[in-house]
Amino acid sequence: MITVILVIHLIITIALIGVILLQRSEGGALGIGGSSPAALFSARGAANALTRATAVLATAFFITSMLLTILSVRSQQPGSVFDRVAPQEGAPAGSVLPQLPKGQPSAPKTPATPAPAAPNAPGEPQVPVEQ
Repeated sequence: MITVILVIHLIITIALIGVILLQRSEGGALGIGGSSPAALFSARGAANALTRATAVLATAFFITSMLLTILSVRSQQPGSVFDRVAPQEGAPAGSVLPQLPKGQPSAPKTPATPAPAAPNAPGEPQVPVEQ
């Protein structure tokens, strides 16, 4: 169902782009469709037909967009991402902290004693003494 509506949506999109490009521009030189003596419509009739076609295609575009959105939301599973995660063994109930899976290396532990200072580094800040 979604595929059929998506194909219709793409066809409407391409047609809408074409109809918009065929319209005569007000600013000059950007519109492809100009008036020629052998034209099927008069200049005013062609403009009205293209305007109506644009309105119909734009309405169809918005309707198919909303249908695609509604169908995609309905096809998703309801609920939260947290509901899909299986609780880990040994984790307290209601725990929100992530647990590492079994067999995964744990985070490196920090050493209990601080690293020794470099031999030339001062131990504490030195205060200048006036002479």
